[in-house]
Amino acid sequence: MSDILRSIFMVIGAAFLLLAALGIVRMPDLFSRMQAATKASTMGIGCVMLAAAFHFGDIAVVARALAVIGFFFLTAPVTAHLIARSSYFVGVPLWEHSVVDELRGRYNPLTHDLEGNPQREPTRDL
Repeated sequence: MSDILRSIFMVIGAAFLLLAALGIVRMPDLFSRMQAATKASTMGIGCVMLAAAFHFGDIAVVARALAVIGFFFLTAPVTAHLIARSSYFVGVPLWEHSVVDELRGRYNPLTHDLEGNPQREPTRDL
C-alpha cells in the first residue's frame, strides 16, 4: 500500500512541477509566470515531500517532510506577492493584451500606499 501511495504522490508531484515549468516558459508576462510557478510548484513540492515521507516511513522523516510542506505553503505565496508588488512599483510592463489593471492610478508612487482607501480610525479600548 505504501508503494502505491508513494508512486501516486510522486507522479502527481512531478506533474505539478512540470506544469510549473511550462507555466514559466509559456506565460506572456512576469505576473502570470509567477502565478503559475507559485501555485503549481507549491502543490508539486507538497506531493513530492509526501512521497518521501511514505518512502522512508520513519517518524523523524515524516515530521521533517511535513515541516517542509508547511514552510513552503506559508512562504511561497508571500514571496510571490512581494516580488510582484515590487515589480509593479518599478514598472515591469503587463502583457499587452491584459484587460484589467486594478492598481493603475490607485498607488501613490512616493509612499507606495493604496489611495482611495480611507484611513482606518484608531480603535479605542473599552
